[in-house]
Amino acid sequence: MGTLRVDVWSDVACPWCWVGKRRLEAAIARLPAPGEVEVVFRSFELDPRAPRGARSRIPYAERLARKYRATPEQAAGMIERMTAVGRSEGLELDFARARPSNTFDAHRVLHLARKRGVQAAVKERLFRAHFSEGESLGSRKTLERLSAEAGLEAAEVRRALAGDAHADAVRADEEEAHRNGVHAVPFFVLGGVYALGGAQATEVMHDALLQAWQEAGERPVA
Repeated sequence: MGTLRVDVWSDVACPWCWVGKRRLEAAIARLPAPGEVEVVFRSFELDPRAPRGARSRIPYAERLARKYRATPEQAAGMIERMTAVGRSEGLELDFARARPSNTFDAHRVLHLARKRGVQAAVKERLFRAHFSEGESLGSRKTLERLSAEAGLEAAEVRRALAGDAHADAVRADEEEAHRNGVHAVPFFVLGGVYALGGAQATEVMHDALLQAWQEAGERPVA
């Protein structure tokens, strides 16, 4: 049986994407052969117009209320729910510390990380830095340090960010998402056939993965 590829469009500034990553990992672990699943994280920017290196002083609750045209009480309820869901998955979501920043360079680093076989580790480190530690992912120096902590060579990251390495790959991911009508993340494509939108429950992901995994084994090799 061949490897089942799972493509995941997500952003490191998206709390539900972190939850979705954790649930996907749990679902894969329950498969008969988890080692036969390849997860590829694809680029998607929630706010591509965000200034690079910017650190807004506007509280997260206020920004959330503006985005969804909600009352302060409704925004606070959204944050409480997200925090509780994250905690149930073992994630610390500290929205009082999280700061908005442009994530284009972070996605470039993630493409480099895939080439070096450490994409999942770098993705996890960036999630934790943003949501638990209040790091600015728009800072190239910060990205260099965090990526090195997760297994990349700091010098290679520095060189990549100094130029336009992997920029085309980020844009290609985003263009593909647009062509396929993906407007919200996380978004999962299993084996190039099945699609799941949102941070679905682990059980839902497991069932979909199992079906895609079984069907992949039945397809003739081209």
